[in-house]
Amino acid sequence: MRMSELPGPRGWPIVGNALQIERSRLHLVAERWSRTYGEYFRFRIGPRWIFAVANPETIAAMLRDRPDNFRRTARLGQIANEMGFNGLFSAEGEAWRRQRPMVMASFDPGHTKSYFPALVKVTQRFARRWQRAAAAREAIDLQADLMRYTVDVTAGLAFGTDINTLESDQEVIQTHLDKVFPSLFRRLFSPFPLVAWLQDRGTGRHLEALQRAVADFIAQARRRMEADPELRTRPTNLIEAMIAARDNPNSGVNDGDVAGNVLTMLLAGEDTTANTLAWMIYLLSRHPGALARVREEVSRIDAQKYEELSALPFVDACINETMRLKPVAPIIMLQPTRDTKVAEFDVPKGQLIMCLMRAGATDERRFPDAQAFEPERWSSTSASSAKRVAMPFGAGPRLCPGRYLALLEMKMVTAMLFGGFEIESVTTPDGGDAREHLAFTMYPEGLRLRLRERVKAEARHARSA
Repeated sequence: MRMSELPGPRGWPIVGNALQIERSRLHLVAERWSRTYGEYFRFRIGPRWIFAVANPETIAAMLRDRPDNFRRTARLGQIANEMGFNGLFSAEGEAWRRQRPMVMASFDPGHTKSYFPALVKVTQRFARRWQRAAAAREAIDLQADLMRYTVDVTAGLAFGTDINTLESDQEVIQTHLDKVFPSLFRRLFSPFPLVAWLQDRGTGRHLEALQRAVADFIAQARRRMEADPELRTRPTNLIEAMIAARDNPNSGVNDGDVAGNVLTMLLAGEDTTANTLAWMIYLLSRHPGALARVREEVSRIDAQKYEELSALPFVDACINETMRLKPVAPIIMLQPTRDTKVAEFDVPKGQLIMCLMRAGATDERRFPDAQAFEPERWSSTSASSAKRVAMPFGAGPRLCPGRYLALLEMKMVTAMLFGGFEIESVTTPDGGDAREHLAFTMYPEGLRLRLRERVKAEARHARSA
C-alpha cells in the first residue's frame, strides 16, 4: 500500500498542517489525530510529509531494526553537531558502534551499584534542601529542584565530579541546559529551519557556557588520570573511559566524541529522570491510596542499603504506571536507511516517521481503564508484556543506557520524600490539572510543592498527647 493512500488531517498550501499544531503540544495533537484517522496516518509540516505510526508492535519492530535499517533523523544529527552534543544519542553507524560499549559500561548495574554511596550523599543534600523549604513554609519549584538533583547525580556517576548545585544559590549549569533542549526542539520541528535558527541565535551564549563546563569536566578527569595512571586501563566512569579511548590512536574516538557525550549525558540525565519524578509525585498526590502504600513500603526499608532500596515492588509499579501515562519521550522520530515496508506500507528511504509512544499504552484494547493511574496493574503476570507496549526506555539495540541509574534515582527520591515528609500540596499555575509541555522531552508545567517534615509533625502530635 502506498503512503499517499493514508488518511490524515487536511492542510493548507505551503505550510501544510503547521498552523494546526502548537509546538509544545505536538504530541497531543498527533495523538488526537491517531484517534480520528487510526494507527497509521500522515500529515505535513511545511514541505515535509510525516508518516505517523501509533501501533506499538510496529514501533517496536522499527526500534529493534536500528541502527542498520532505521535511524534517528538526519536533521537531528545535523543540529546536534552544530550545537556540540553529537554524543551517543544522535550518533549513527560506526560512530554509534564505537561509543556504545563505553557508555553502556559506565551505566551498567555493577557500576551503578558501586556509585551508590555517592548517590546517598547527594540525596541527603537534597533532603536538607527540602527540610529548609519545609521549615520556612516555602513553595518548591518541583521540576527545577529535581533537575538540580539529577544533574548532580549524573555529574558524579558519569564524570566523577561533585558539582553540588543542590547547595548553591548561584547561577547553575541547569540555567543553560534548560535553554538547549527547547532550542533543539524548535529547530527540529520548524517548517522553516532558517527562521528557527535565526530565532534561536541567543542560545549561543548558553551553549558556550555549557562547553566551558564540559571542558572543565574533561580537564579535571585528565588531572585525575595523570595522578593515577591506572585509570587509563581501569577507568571508573564515562569521562575517564572516553579520554582513555581518545588517547588510543586506534580507537576512532576523537575530542568531539568526548565533549559530545559529556554534554549529551548532562542533557539526558537532567530532563528525563527529573520529569518522570515530577509526574509521579504529582500523580501520587492525587491518589491518596497509592501514596499511602508507597509510604508504608518505604517506611520498612533502610534507603541507605542498596539491596533494600532496589526491592520496592509497589514503588516500581508506580514508576512504570507514571511512565505509561506520562512518557517523557511521547514522540520518537525515525528515518529508514533504505526503501522498506512498515506494516503493509511501502516507505521510501529517508521518509520521516513519527512514532507515537503513548498511543498503544493508553489504548483500552491493551490496558483496561487505560486512562486511570492504577499501579496495581504492574503487579500482575502480564507486566512484562505491558512493558513491551509502553517501552519507556525504547527498545532494541538503542535501549536507553541510563535506565538502571534512572530507576535507582527515582526510588531514592521516592524513599527520601515519602519517608521524611508529608505532602501538603502539589499545585499547578491555574489550579487545574497539570498541563503537558513538550520541549523535546515532556514535562508538567509549573508544579509547586509544599512539604511538612514528618518527624516534626509526629513530635508535635506526641507533645499534644
